[in-house]
Amino acid sequence: MQITADKVVSFHYRLSETGGELLESSYETEPTLYLHGHNGLLAALEEALEGKQVGDKTSISITPEQGYGVRQEGAVQRIPIKHLLDYAKIKNKLKPGMKVAVNTQHGPWDAVVLKVGKFNVDIDSNHPLASKNLDFELEVIEVRDASDEELAHGHAHGVGGHHHD
Repeated sequence: MQITADKVVSFHYRLSETGGELLESSYETEPTLYLHGHNGLLAALEEALEGKQVGDKTSISITPEQGYGVRQEGAVQRIPIKHLLDYAKIKNKLKPGMKVAVNTQHGPWDAVVLKVGKFNVDIDSNHPLASKNLDFELEVIEVRDASDEELAHGHAHGVGGHHHD
């Protein structure tokens, strides 16, 4: 089965900064799961996976404009600690330089902690990978038809995907 719109795809990846060391890998955890054609991934990654099938491997290099954008100077915000994803687990462990996810109305947003206060944190709201040229190695693990519920919700459900409580 080929990857086309409305297919649920699971894949493993390795992510490196171009010419640099490995930044992330999914091979030690569950594969990433997404609903193809529903903006669940960077557009460049979806394009690279289009038409692939189980077992296929591909590599893609992306620019900051295709990835996480160009760094915006002055993108510092002070936010309540309670707006961080899993804040109850991490509130006593927060340190400058730590990557965190901020709960927003558009879903979690990655940021970097600059300063920690008692009730608030100062964050750099640029994505930690902003302004970086990135190399992805992708390996397709599974391709299946999306369920009616997944299509209605616009995202994949299950291991590595979205879970409803």
